[in-house]
Amino acid sequence: MAEYDLAVRGGVVATGFGTTRCDIGIKGGRIVALAERITDAESILDAGGLLVLPGGVDTHCHIEEPARGGYTSAQEGAPPPEVTVQEESFVSASTSAFAGGTTSVVCFVPQWKGEGLLPRLADYEQRAARGMLDYSFHQIIADPFPGVLEEEVPQIVAKGIRSLKVFLTYEPLHLSDEQYLRVLIAARRHGCLVTVHCENYAAINWRTEALLKAGLTAPKYHAWSRPPVVEREATHRAIALAELVDQPIQVFHVSCAEAAEEIARAQHRGVKVWGETCPQYLALTAEDMDRSSPEHGGFAGAAFMCSPSPRSREEQAKVWEMIRRGTLDVVSSDHCGFSMGKPGAGKQASGRDAAFRDIPNGIPGLAARLPILFSEGVSKGRIGLDEFVRLTASNPARLMGLPGKGAIAVGADADLALWDPAKKVVLTNALMQHAIDYTPYEGLEVTGWPVATLRRGAVVMRDGVVQAEPGTGRFLPRPPYAYIRPHGVLANGFDAAPPL
Repeated sequence: MAEYDLAVRGGVVATGFGTTRCDIGIKGGRIVALAERITDAESILDAGGLLVLPGGVDTHCHIEEPARGGYTSAQEGAPPPEVTVQEESFVSASTSAFAGGTTSVVCFVPQWKGEGLLPRLADYEQRAARGMLDYSFHQIIADPFPGVLEEEVPQIVAKGIRSLKVFLTYEPLHLSDEQYLRVLIAARRHGCLVTVHCENYAAINWRTEALLKAGLTAPKYHAWSRPPVVEREATHRAIALAELVDQPIQVFHVSCAEAAEEIARAQHRGVKVWGETCPQYLALTAEDMDRSSPEHGGFAGAAFMCSPSPRSREEQAKVWEMIRRGTLDVVSSDHCGFSMGKPGAGKQASGRDAAFRDIPNGIPGLAARLPILFSEGVSKGRIGLDEFVRLTASNPARLMGLPGKGAIAVGADADLALWDPAKKVVLTNALMQHAIDYTPYEGLEVTGWPVATLRRGAVVMRDGVVQAEPGTGRFLPRPPYAYIRPHGVLANGFDAAPPL
């Protein structure tokens, strides 16, 4: 019997802390050896001329996420009740992720106002189990009434869910400051991270009503409704309240330097706050929402609508600088796909003439995340290969407490992406292999492309062909971990809500 199930041979292995040319020995789905030469294996995978990277860890994905009326949680207006469930399934999302070199995700369990957590969790567990990705969950808290925080949160934590997601905007998801504080306190008591969508709800509504009253309804005015200042204000407030109760948070999808600077200031004070950004804030701009096309007319700009909105080219450069500084240390996809061409559904849920307020927010990006960041970052010299690995794999795995993920090390899961750093590819929707009928990155040329993806030692994608069986993904329970433990520093030394 061979010593290893599989040997990945001849590649340049990138760990996030340097590179080395070595072989990788895999047995039982785990990395068991890193050596100059490994020959005693049942199978050999030739990585000559390629980089060997940890499989991508995408900790911000909306996948098959139901809500009342079948809409997903990433919405701005009220959908008609007949809208069907978001078309991206865990099977199609797994296929897209593997095509782009990602092997693990953290996605969102919804909560509906007036209802508890456990019924939605049971439903979502069944959905996720049909896919091929390894996965964990964030639990959305949209209605933090006492039964949820005191009775149900401990139960979901016992299942291995260690992050609570809150929105400071969106109807009907936004929380007041008092409700947000309640969630922070519950998270601190039970050892959870809180992840936050930071935009000012009242300011956006006020701006939106004024824009609509002035007849400014096209997709491009989505950016006008939520300028950087509303993101900056909410980021400051989210951090301040978290600091008040000594609760670690991650600020999601930072789109501008103003918000990142609030994070940097808090980090300098020693606050446990982390910042995430996404490829859309590095490759798209607000001008994209002003597009027109023969197929969609002026509605074409809806394809680029997400929140926070894409900013300017100048802002992109500032976001890159915040990445280089380490203020923004995770790049996720915020994958949330709505098709463009389905009347009465997807982006057209309220019709092609809908005002920007009533067009679903969100763009697909599971397969595009790694190629875009590699091309715009590593290939163009903005970041190094080590930074790329940390941003896309090791940092998100560490922050979310995913043991065995995001690393090439003995004992880690054998999740790998074999990467051709010189391969030039023009992105198309077909290459994304998702269930959505478009990609916002259509026509973008990237340098660097995954040619094979391994999940727990099994080749699940080779040369663009995904070869994984539905139902083979695994839930990743997250035990307590020190990285998100509160500092114990409180205003006046007074603990208004001590841990249980």
